[in-house]
Amino acid sequence: MSGWAGRLAYKPVGLLLGAGAGLVAGALFKQAWRLAGHDDDAPDATDEDRGWGEVLAAAALQGAIFALVEAAVDRAGAVAVRRATGHWPG
Repeated sequence: MSGWAGRLAYKPVGLLLGAGAGLVAGALFKQAWRLAGHDDDAPDATDEDRGWGEVLAAAALQGAIFALVEAAVDRAGAVAVRRATGHWPG
């Protein structure tokens, strides 16, 4: 499979993996936020009842978890495609 055809074939797989990664990351973030001793719901940036520290800590934790899960899922998907096709998607 040529380079552009491989990238095109990987697009739907990548979209599905991305959606799944978002669901997993959201669940992991909620669990991590609870384990950190906070309320069930993380604060929004515009939540006036929460302080700067709590809002920024929640954003940093959420961003780190989402980036980690996304990278792990993308890498695993690329490895799976390479095993199946013999070509790296990208």
